[in-house]
Amino acid sequence: MAGKLILLVEDNPDEEALALRALNHNGINSEVVVARDGAEALDFLFGTGVYAGRDTTIMPTVTFLDLRLPKVDGLEVLQRIRADERTKLLPVVTLTSSDEQCDIVTSYEYKVNSYVRKPVSFTAFTEAVRQLGMYWMQLNELPRV
Repeated sequence: MAGKLILLVEDNPDEEALALRALNHNGINSEVVVARDGAEALDFLFGTGVYAGRDTTIMPTVTFLDLRLPKVDGLEVLQRIRADERTKLLPVVTLTSSDEQCDIVTSYEYKVNSYVRKPVSFTAFTEAVRQLGMYWMQLNELPRV
């Protein structure tokens, strides 16, 4: 899995720590970049703000995107990812506590690759992140751009 990158967009420090622990303890040894709000995620992807000068030819293998984010919400982040030629094919998984039908429908309208509701229990959350990491980092095939 060398050279593969995960972008985790999560504003809750506890859920961030759980996700990082689940990935690390389950053999997902990829680099993980954490963005704690939607603006930071967009800055990382497009090489702006604090990430100005970043090599934007290196893109995440998958982005795990929370919806309820400060500054720029997750749905707007997803919409902007899909609107840009450089990022429109990047795999994005919504990983959120929202089970609102409007969020699910809008996510798929904006071409999310998968919508996963965060399990409430520690064990179930850890298992969900493990399975997501295994699938997106080891099994899924990406198009060559």
